[in-house]
Amino acid sequence: MRHKLSHYDFDLPENLIAQKPTQRRGQSRLLVVDRARQTLTHDTFSNLKNHLKNHPLMVFNDTRVVPAKLQARLETRQVEILLIRQLEPEIWEAMIKGLGRLKPGAEFKCENSDLSAQFLRRQDNRAHIRFSSAKKLSAYLNQNGRMPLPPYIHRPLDTDRQTLELDRKRYQTVFASHSGAIAAPTAGLHFTQSQLKILREKFIDTARLTLHVGPGTFIPIREENIILHKMEAERFQISPANWNKITQAKKKGQAVLAVGTTSTRVLETQAFEKTIQRAVSGWTNCFIYPGWEFRRVDHLLTNFHLPKSTLFLLVCAFMGENLAKKAYFEAIKKKYRFFSYGDAMLIL
Repeated sequence: MRHKLSHYDFDLPENLIAQKPTQRRGQSRLLVVDRARQTLTHDTFSNLKNHLKNHPLMVFNDTRVVPAKLQARLETRQVEILLIRQLEPEIWEAMIKGLGRLKPGAEFKCENSDLSAQFLRRQDNRAHIRFSSAKKLSAYLNQNGRMPLPPYIHRPLDTDRQTLELDRKRYQTVFASHSGAIAAPTAGLHFTQSQLKILREKFIDTARLTLHVGPGTFIPIREENIILHKMEAERFQISPANWNKITQAKKKGQAVLAVGTTSTRVLETQAFEKTIQRAVSGWTNCFIYPGWEFRRVDHLLTNFHLPKSTLFLLVCAFMGENLAKKAYFEAIKKKYRFFSYGDAMLIL
């Protein structure tokens, strides 16, 4: 049963799926889970500092979300194109609805621009498209690109400009530094600059890594046997200073608090045994599910995730299935907000 996908399902009222962020960043609720005591404590995110005992090292993912969703016209119909990965200066891998009906040579006209794109080929469930100008594409995304929100956050094609601008601001962490993600590391969305300052004043040290979150974060598991699921690889990088900070923390027995599941996956796939002089970079397709033995991460800050998702499985692996379900049922009972724009959970 442990490896059956249906074991990780639960009923979630649709009205608990947060469609917009809180009025101000940092106003979310916080459910604190103590694994040793098996207890749940309700609090607010602004009080996070009160729950961080013994000065853990907090590790953040500082990737920056690209406004990679664009509107275009294909003949008489409007389509959405989500850019996934740049293959060549003008060629991109993309996700397009109705991909099976496209024929090579089909041309997309980007709205409010003379920028166009040509469909080249289908590669698995992705499209390869060539834009008329790499320079114009960059400018177009900066001006007109929409944030690539997950499908459970509804943004119709006629969504008002004010909401789209709010997404640009709030679906991005305040410490985002390196562009390349098509989904936000959502645990980091709760932090304000003032909260980060308070952490520093309490002598809570921080480190950063970069994992460019890809479509794998919202692609559902389709195998009933979860072991058969394959995660899509994502790029990561860690600077020597941050690598060495994490390495020293582990050597001296300092607890490591991963801010988000993306930070967790990078931390768990690297050794952090020796100091380094050059940045470490690569790809990871690490899939963490119950049975995983955590070696680097001692505490986890995360949001509330979809049932039967790779993210919920990671949470179950970290805190145990029974305690995870207890926490989620309590959150549902207390009407916590779920998913990307939702509330947070601190697992100690």
